[in-house]
Amino acid sequence: MADAKHDKWLTLDELASYLKVSKSALYKMVQEGRIPGGTVGRGWRFDRDEIDRWVKAQGQSRKDRGK
Repeated sequence: MADAKHDKWLTLDELASYLKVSKSALYKMVQEGRIPGGTVGRGWRFDRDEIDRWVKAQGQSRKDRGK
């Protein structure tokens, strides 16, 4: 069985824990298309590498706005 810390695909619950945000806030972001993800059946799935790139890009955007 794969270690959850190293799974490529994360569920909404796992991503909320990984990013340390509430599930309701994350669900709203997903619904608005503000965070990369897709559905598999009825559940959301997120590529860990894509999320990591997205988080880094969010930090870079904040730095750019502060200039």
